[in-house]
Amino acid sequence: MSSLIFRKCAHFPKQFYYRKYHCKKLLNDNKYINVPLNRQPLKFSFGLLAKFADGSCTANLGDTSVLVTAVSKAKNSVASFVPLLVDYRQKASAAGRIPTNHLRREIGVTEQEILTSRVIDRSVRPLFPKGFSFETQLSCNLLAVDGIYDPDVVSINAASAALALSDIPWNGPIGAVRVGLVDGKIIINPTRKELSQSCLNLVVAATGHNQVVMLEASANNILQQDFIEALKEGLNEIQIIVKSINNLQKEFGKPKRIFDNILEPSAEIMDSTKLLLKVKIEEILTNYSLNKISRGIEIDVVKQETVEKLKENYPDCDTALLYESANIVVKDIFRNLIMETRKRCDGRDLQDLRDISCDVNLYKPLHGSAVFQRGQTQGIEKKKFMVHYEFPPYATNDIGRSGSFGRRELGHGALVEKSLRPVVPSDFPLTVRLTSEVFESMV
Repeated sequence: MSSLIFRKCAHFPKQFYYRKYHCKKLLNDNKYINVPLNRQPLKFSFGLLAKFADGSCTANLGDTSVLVTAVSKAKNSVASFVPLLVDYRQKASAAGRIPTNHLRREIGVTEQEILTSRVIDRSVRPLFPKGFSFETQLSCNLLAVDGIYDPDVVSINAASAALALSDIPWNGPIGAVRVGLVDGKIIINPTRKELSQSCLNLVVAATGHNQVVMLEASANNILQQDFIEALKEGLNEIQIIVKSINNLQKEFGKPKRIFDNILEPSAEIMDSTKLLLKVKIEEILTNYSLNKISRGIEIDVVKQETVEKLKENYPDCDTALLYESANIVVKDIFRNLIMETRKRCDGRDLQDLRDISCDVNLYKPLHGSAVFQRGQTQGIEKKKFMVHYEFPPYATNDIGRSGSFGRRELGHGALVEKSLRPVVPSDFPLTVRLTSEVFESMV
């Protein structure tokens, strides 16, 4: 998409007037709806941009505008999870600027773009139907930013509308708002200036009937009842957004694709798997002397033996389907044991924490250091105030690339920083960098 500003001159060729007329005709393809929120209306438009995508929608709040496209492959993948990729890009042109690097181009992905991508992902991912394993990508392109409203909430709503209008199976729509609290007054979708004065920055995404899908917040020691009241106000506004997207979907949405859940075992296979697994898995999960690694090894051995026996009974069945049936049965047994015995697999009651131990000042050259251990999760902190989180593959006995950070590490570090920043004294004279390195993890 590009735009030019013309000045009317007598010597312009006749072709210009044809182009001008053609553009007007093109804009007539655009369809839009205004959602009357409490303060600033939210506008959805579609039918003009990215028409080849499975679904596309542009959302506007004030003069901040985000285009989201949704594309999904027609061929099923073998993934046992939703292979969803969300890419949010915040280009310099959206603010009317030229990139300041020597190439004058957009280079790499920024930390803010990754964090916004993760917020959008967490908002839409839970609503893909069970067994959906088609590679899907949401591309979120910030077209314009007015410096008044942040584009993250706009992007979530645009993503919801794009998926709803597409033929991609999805159990949405959702809506999203940001909630602030200034001088005891709840503000829906506050401006950046209002947000700088707010003691709460809450982003909430939800479906109809007040069903919350995603929450992300930072706050400056607010009361629990104030947080709950802010959440309720946000949910009330979201219902208006969800209703509007539902109306769009009914009138303009494509029929949803029908897909076969290739990893949904039959009732007969599930019964056979349960018969082979139940006793052995219960014995492992009630053996409180096992730790995470030894317990996992024993469960994997039993699952492998079970799949081999199932292959003999169902030779034409896909091995991946048999493994999926074993995984489902193990999860069900794990959950049922907890509900029946009220004990976890390591012997703790539901209210008991893992053993916690910590030590400080481990390394003298550093301004501060500490090691924290909870059960079999271990991390080290160096206080030398940014928070950088590292999760190397050996922490879970895996093999993988080390050194560079991923989206998960960046997101977890941002959460830690949000929780600690409000209690750092504003007059503290030094710059603080906090690194959190995970050495062992139960997750």
